[in-house]
Amino acid sequence: MRTIPVICLIVLFAACRPTAKEESPVQLFPGLFEDVQSAHIFPDSKTFADAIPKKTPGEIMTSYRRQKQQSSFQLADFVNDHFTIPVPAAANYVTDTTQDVSAHIRSLWKVLQRTPDKQETGGSLIPLPHPYIVPGGRFREVYYWDSYFTMLGLKEDGDTAQIDNIIQNFVWLIENHGSIPNGNRTYYLTRSQPPFFSLMLELDNRPVSFYLDALQKEYDFWMHSAQKETDEHVVYLPDGHRLNRYFDKGTWPREEAWTEDIQTAQRPFNNKSKETVYRELRSGAETGWDFSSRWFEDGHSLKTIHVTDIVPVDLNCLMYHLEMTLAAAYREKGNTSKAAEFEKAAKQRADDIIKYCWDDNKGWFMDYDFRKNAQTGIPSLAGIYPLFFGIASQAQADKMMRELQEEFLQPGGLVATPIETGQQWDAPNGWAPLHWMAIAGLLKYNKDSLAGEIASRWSHLNIKTFRATGKLLEKYNVVDTTLAGGGGEYPNQDGFGWTNGVLLKILHMQERGELKYP
Repeated sequence: MRTIPVICLIVLFAACRPTAKEESPVQLFPGLFEDVQSAHIFPDSKTFADAIPKKTPGEIMTSYRRQKQQSSFQLADFVNDHFTIPVPAAANYVTDTTQDVSAHIRSLWKVLQRTPDKQETGGSLIPLPHPYIVPGGRFREVYYWDSYFTMLGLKEDGDTAQIDNIIQNFVWLIENHGSIPNGNRTYYLTRSQPPFFSLMLELDNRPVSFYLDALQKEYDFWMHSAQKETDEHVVYLPDGHRLNRYFDKGTWPREEAWTEDIQTAQRPFNNKSKETVYRELRSGAETGWDFSSRWFEDGHSLKTIHVTDIVPVDLNCLMYHLEMTLAAAYREKGNTSKAAEFEKAAKQRADDIIKYCWDDNKGWFMDYDFRKNAQTGIPSLAGIYPLFFGIASQAQADKMMRELQEEFLQPGGLVATPIETGQQWDAPNGWAPLHWMAIAGLLKYNKDSLAGEIASRWSHLNIKTFRATGKLLEKYNVVDTTLAGGGGEYPNQDGFGWTNGVLLKILHMQERGELKYP
């Protein structure tokens, strides 16, 4: 496999250079990091990115430069001598087979909880001041959008203290880093994830105005644009209106997927530069849907990824909610002019989502390719977000039912997209967060029967798999429920934060009679 010379990495990092305490592994261990990843010392690129140095980076690099010249040098031995290798979250946890699934989830909260971290010199983990919940498996840190769906389960369990801890950690990240990164790792600082912070505040007991400063900074991060033209996360449309896209400033391989990204960039589509491909891959990670046919120019191949050309319908629905939440916060503070400003912005965004993303012929909300001035034509469950946020009209919601039932509904629930590409955010996989957005969205438009049907199929699959394996998984094969979910860059993970949260929410709603059984 071809590698990237260290001098090239230095040039790539110059524009995005963090402070010393925030430097990521490839910056702290130039040459060594690349050599370890290229040698496939570990099957998963993320393992070494998460490793904890036993000495200072300077000491390790001095030893490496000296020892690698020796004929007896073994890279794997050097790594094990100088780094503590991480293990999967909940690696030693054994399921109590006498528990039902709800009791299992409650017992897992403590297993997946992490106490406030201490600073490890040269480590990639960003210490957080409050306890938090990790998803599980290879995901040993907090993740932005995962946390909202985990919090749904914590709310059902009445764990308001842990909900507050998660929110306070995100406020701390906003205050100290200007945004909520993908996760609390230094290599995630160049990007965020779907902005669910304003939704999280609905699970808190404080008025939203208590978080006004954090909300405004979150909004500023997503709306920052140096010029009156498309830049970073902001897209200027032909009518002069602004919508948002996903965008990572970095133009080098993701450290947690180093070898995979280098391989993808070897033969780029349409002669794109490797730096462009790396940015698209990194921006794809910011979407949370890494990866999916949603982002592929040909609808099938990762090599055609063009995330930064796309105005995603789900992201802009989330931004609509953020604007509405800011309006409410300013109104609580008595600032009626700012409240009106954000209400106007939210209304304009809702109108633009319908204008650019609604496909009346198909009866579905689609992503919009602003470079081509056309919808992408790739249906995905992201199209359900306008229901969740109340943006769609009743007539549009009525029309969407046919598409949802014919294209997405499967024996085990809903597929992320009806397209099979081998990527994890495509058929045959179903995901907990998308099921919650669909179920809650349908209930808002009085589609109780279909909401109940989807909830029943999804929860049945979760419970059936739990009874067979003792595990709750990151994703599921909803097309053939005898097979496990798969695809993507890593094996299916267990734990699993957002699956636990959504399943517990559904089970409690069923018990309360809030979801109809089919």
